Amino acid sequence: MDSGSDQQPLELIVGEAEDGARLDVLLAGLAAVGSRAAAQKLIAGGLALVDGEPRAKNFRVRRGQRLAVSVPPPPVSDLVPEPMTFDIPYEDPYLLVVDKPAGIVTHPAKGHDSGTLVHGLLAHQIAGGANPHRPGIVHRLDKETSGLLIVAKDEETHRLLVGMMAAHEVNRTYLALVHGLFETREGTVEAPVARDSRVRQRMAVSRGGREAVTHFRVLKSWTGRPRGAAGTPGAAGAHGGGFSLLEVQLETGRTHQIRVHLAAIGHPVAGDRVYGQRRDTLAVGRQFLHSARLNFHHPRTDEMVTVESPLPDDLRQVLDQLG
Repeated sequence: MDSGSDQQPLELIVGEAEDGARLDVLLAGLAAVGSRAAAQKLIAGGLALVDGEPRAKNFRVRRGQRLAVSVPPPPVSDLVPEPMTFDIPYEDPYLLVVDKPAGIVTHPAKGHDSGTLVHGLLAHQIAGGANPHRPGIVHRLDKETSGLLIVAKDEETHRLLVGMMAAHEVNRTYLALVHGLFETREGTVEAPVARDSRVRQRMAVSRGGREAVTHFRVLKSWTGRPRGAAGTPGAAGAHGGGFSLLEVQLETGRTHQIRVHLAAIGHPVAGDRVYGQRRDTLAVGRQFLHSARLNFHHPRTDEMVTVESPLPDDLRQVLDQLG
């Protein structure tokens, strides 16, 4: 496909390789557009024309047709950098990997106008993506989940990382302590996840949800009561009392996916008062969930990047308590 100009609006001639492609898919591949969602928004707003005519997102383009795409300039961010210190185990001119502490929200949202991870990383020139309040953010961790996150520093790197996430090309490994014991050492949960129809702040397994796949492996199990809790009965799970430390790998990345999937099979994450037991038996103080390892081919250099994060002290102390 040939581009008439690098300036806006873009004028493109459909080439042989693009003949028969969906309009939204074709536009999503343009660096100036960056995603299928952004392409569909342009189409719905009448900003993408085929031979001078608006077309539906599923319109199949043909070789020789002329596309005119008016891409609005990216919104200007009003975020102000805030002095924060984070452990950044990997950084280069294109991206960084940050080790997020528990208790920090990933990006600004309702009720969190300051003090987020994004505010603390603005000094690292993070950038990319259509949302000016989420510059560089490719994936996120819940407020009380600790561990590793990839953040982009430019539009092209962000676009490539989003595509890698969608294609399951970023290996994400978590550590989770859950209630109950397992009959097998490994397992997979395949269950679609959607927003809970009754409590909108929660997610739930739902037939109408998006595909979600979680793999897990049991690293260690404890059958007795934690030390210093002789008068406290063991937490009950679907497979009796006790606790299990899991290595969890995400194949997809839905909101609260690990917590929802493990709760759905009767093994809620320890300390998770949203999807688990209201009583925090081990006094974890938060859900015992940590993003421990990232492994991916660098989107710009193709080098293999592997970053690991040890369990933070609060979670390590919980395991010491179990013995």
